[in-house]
Amino acid sequence: MELRDFAEFLDDYLRIDEYQDSSVNGLQVEGIGNVERAAFSVDASMEAFRKAVEIDADILIVHHGIIWNCIERVSGIIRERLKFLLENELSLYAAHIPLDAHPEIGNNAMILRMVGVEPEEPFGEYKGRKIGFSGYTDLEFEEVLERLEDRFGEVGYMKFGRDEIGKVAAVSGRGASYVEEAVNEGIDLLITGEMEHSAYHPAKEIEMNIIYLGHYSSETVGLKALMNVVADIGIEVEFIDIPTDL
Repeated sequence: MELRDFAEFLDDYLRIDEYQDSSVNGLQVEGIGNVERAAFSVDASMEAFRKAVEIDADILIVHHGIIWNCIERVSGIIRERLKFLLENELSLYAAHIPLDAHPEIGNNAMILRMVGVEPEEPFGEYKGRKIGFSGYTDLEFEEVLERLEDRFGEVGYMKFGRDEIGKVAAVSGRGASYVEEAVNEGIDLLITGEMEHSAYHPAKEIEMNIIYLGHYSSETVGLKALMNVVADIGIEVEFIDIPTDL
């Protein structure tokens, strides 16, 4: 498939024009003009670039790209990254908020489905749009925790609320700041990525349960779901796992 057609397919599927974002979403770096093999990784990094080249990928699709707002100057790390991508004709495509918020394969919808919760209501306002989801369950806290640990291994949590979980919300990455919105929406459990010190006392005072999957881990699920979509249109796919343990 031609690179331009492939990028347009991703743009349309992920609805990248619908979201305000500090990330420049879409094709950030143009490489070879045809796409037969796509690599996926959470973060754009030299390690990811090298591994993508090693597996003969034509494009690397990431959640965290290399262009945020704008490039002020091409020097240092940005120079080395661009030089490597261009010399190896490796395209780079980024999907940040659009991949969090997608109702079918987005990080937040997928996290809820992993614990048997159907994403029913938008949650977590970001620049005028809701980027997370919430839904309902009859599971207790420990049951939700067990299901997530079966999938992600040991996770962090703050259990300040009740055992019975009626309503669950998910916002991947740095979503702990949505604690107050969660209590206003009648949510009993917030599932997010990064554990934040600043969330501890608000969560304790309003008796909110929070489960932390890790920033990296919480943002692998959307990419892996997107891989299946890309494979269905005839592109070879491979996930490059570079965990940060954060």
